[in-house]
Amino acid sequence: MNASPKINMMTALRLTREGRLKEAMAELRGSGAALPVAAPALPKLPALPAVVKGVVGRLATLGAAAADLPAQTAPAAAKVGARFESRTYADATGKHTYKLFVPSTYHGQPAPLVVMLHGCTQSPDDFAAGTRMNALAEAQTFLVAYPAQARTANISKCWNWFNTENQHRDQGEAALIAGITRQIMAEFAVQPKRVFVAGLSAGGALAAIMGATYPELYAAVGVHSGLACGAAHDMPSAFMAMKQGAPASPKPPGERPVPTIVFHGDNDHTVNFGNAAQVLDQARAGAPLSSKTSAGETDGVPYTRTVERGPDGRAVLEQWALHGTGHAWSGGDPAGSFTDPHGPDASREMLRFFLEQ
Repeated sequence: MNASPKINMMTALRLTREGRLKEAMAELRGSGAALPVAAPALPKLPALPAVVKGVVGRLATLGAAAADLPAQTAPAAAKVGARFESRTYADATGKHTYKLFVPSTYHGQPAPLVVMLHGCTQSPDDFAAGTRMNALAEAQTFLVAYPAQARTANISKCWNWFNTENQHRDQGEAALIAGITRQIMAEFAVQPKRVFVAGLSAGGALAAIMGATYPELYAAVGVHSGLACGAAHDMPSAFMAMKQGAPASPKPPGERPVPTIVFHGDNDHTVNFGNAAQVLDQARAGAPLSSKTSAGETDGVPYTRTVERGPDGRAVLEQWALHGTGHAWSGGDPAGSFTDPHGPDASREMLRFFLEQ
């Protein structure tokens, strides 16, 4: 890749890798390339040279690595009778792809549905491999959907969580994910009160949006290394939210708490750990909950787990603060990108929390 002589690409990438987003942005501004005030999909910015566009895409969205990206690997072969299908959903904006895992143990009986939202640069196959969610679905009989973000929508395949139009009901990417969810519910015997959504990084931010905007559709939400709905409204505010959290905790859009489980490493240099508390503050919606905190260690990773319960004793909020870990799915499979094979199994714990609702 031949960079413009005005751009010190190595410096910009190094600063990004170190989490020094302001300095990386300054390096790009020094090149004379104008950064957008709003946050349209990056491929629609013809004013940016291709080399700058690529770096901005990595800086402005979650989960993008400045170093070489790991190879994306398809999930391990499923049991005979299981299906991992490529499917299409069409709406007013066009056709959108997703994958759906149907376990061999599903024979038309009512079953839960988990919608999994990948992070930047990832794909449904990659995310399925890294989270091992399909293996859990095979063992416990539920469906798993993996919507795919297109490069035409974002050059790094990130969900555009920071774009205001995607943070409201019946608009943008929130409407897209809800539409895919409803399409599956219409075709399969999905239990309507056991539909859940979870995501990593940019996908985690979109999962928080889905819980905030469609609380009647999703019974619970899982956010791994993400941000609260409304934490940013454009690209500059996205940089700041990723670096240090939103200036103030976004206000809850509803009056009732949204059952939410959060995983976040306190050594995350891509999305500041403080965002975890903001996700929970928003989901809590001011409800009076009792809290209990415990500590533990799994596979060499110490953690602090806090569970908040309602008057009926049911867990409404749960946080796993992972000490010393970075921006990766806890307890994940190295076959997928952005995973940490050590630490608590985020997939298993999220599923447990979901099914308790």
